[in-house]
Amino acid sequence: MVFVATTPVPIEPLSQDAADGALADLLQAAGDMPELTAFLDTHSDERQLLLSIMTLSPYLRDIAIAHPECVDKLLRSAPQDLLDGLVEDARHSWKDGAGQAELMTTLRRLKRQLAFSLAVYDLGRVLDTSIITAWLSAFARACVSSTIDHLLSNAHREGKLVLPDIDTPSLGSGLAVLGMGKLGSSELNYSSDIDLIVIYDPDVGIVEDREKASDVFSRIARQMIHILQERTGDGYVFRTDLRLRPDPGSTPLAVAFGSALRYYEARGQNWERAAYIKADVAAGDLRTGSAFCAELTPFIYRKYLDYVAISDIHSIKRQIHAHKGLGEISAYGHNIKLGRGGIREIEFFVQTQQLIAGGRMPALRTRKTERTLSALTEAQWIAPATEASLRKAYRFLRDVEHRIQMRRDEQSHVLPEDEVEFDFIARMMGFTEPQAFAKKLVATLVLVEKHYARLFEQEEGLTSGGGGNLVFTGDDDDPETLETMSQM
Repeated sequence: MVFVATTPVPIEPLSQDAADGALADLLQAAGDMPELTAFLDTHSDERQLLLSIMTLSPYLRDIAIAHPECVDKLLRSAPQDLLDGLVEDARHSWKDGAGQAELMTTLRRLKRQLAFSLAVYDLGRVLDTSIITAWLSAFARACVSSTIDHLLSNAHREGKLVLPDIDTPSLGSGLAVLGMGKLGSSELNYSSDIDLIVIYDPDVGIVEDREKASDVFSRIARQMIHILQERTGDGYVFRTDLRLRPDPGSTPLAVAFGSALRYYEARGQNWERAAYIKADVAAGDLRTGSAFCAELTPFIYRKYLDYVAISDIHSIKRQIHAHKGLGEISAYGHNIKLGRGGIREIEFFVQTQQLIAGGRMPALRTRKTERTLSALTEAQWIAPATEASLRKAYRFLRDVEHRIQMRRDEQSHVLPEDEVEFDFIARMMGFTEPQAFAKKLVATLVLVEKHYARLFEQEEGLTSGGGGNLVFTGDDDDPETLETMSQM
């Protein structure tokens, strides 16, 4: 039983009455689980943490009451053993003739145990944020890999394609799934969507009729989405998004290797270059996926210093602010991902510098945000003090992000405006006074904004000279850019 750090974080329950109610409900649910019942009769730090969590998170309370086996397993296992086992079980859950319904049930059961366990380890400060996000990402990769192997195996049995090795369906199949964003960099947040791109190599020839390859692999991609994100009585595994693929409005769900490369060579934009900084092979045929990522390296990292990318990436951030109505820094109601001083500004801070210098400095071609901060310091692009302050801010904001999402398992990044709801997040962060939490939060956001603004301080937008916007990023046309062009 290890889910509280040596020096416990003082997570206070909503009230003693609420803690007593949680204890009574969990005792009733424990039934014939003697180890769990004995644990609940103690007065340990672990029990106090568990009851506090149950009063602060409706989502985790529901899991504990409806599935007390999740708590029982937590008591019986060391963190490394438990998490290793969950990832391993997910990776091989397609085997032994598991049908689609059985696979869906198994993956959801494993995800429930993982989500509950990681939340307790996180709130108990047994594992830090970077370890939590790495486990979430490893589990997501295992689930996608198992799903792809299941679907390839089924397609082989149905005669839609011929696999080189039926025991390892992905090997040599030419079908690769790229993990984008935080999945690619192993930084998934607690309730994260997973952004995927499905690539296939028609030259591998497992689909005899090349004209049918797109339909076959797109059908697999569609079924993959269903298996992973369909809500059943057991919940869902991961919400899955394939919209980062080339020209998503007009391309199939699975894109041919050569077609994707031609798109990026002819039409790829800076926001897509930034997106591919974190890309990595998540599932499927690793050789095909790795070859595709290698072919894209000259597109992502230009040979010559690319200062135009600074302006382009910053314009994306301005559009986010304008579209989302994200204004001044505040604690209550602030979006800690997209808002000023938020997580995205730290990510853009490192990515713009990677785009500028990564072509000549391979050491900057890193995926993880914290690792890139170190690389920028080693390359003398930023000062050690800047690295240290941004690293500290990044970890703090990711912690806040996780606690927002742990409340109800929602993909949200917005702090509550309501004082009572805000107090829940403060308590989950270990603050006994919400105003103390608000003060530290605002100070962190201000610090990040200053570093981010300094990076772009030389940029002069067209708007400052009265000329309007010229923004050519993203999938949608920028209305102000269209107006500027019509005037010109």
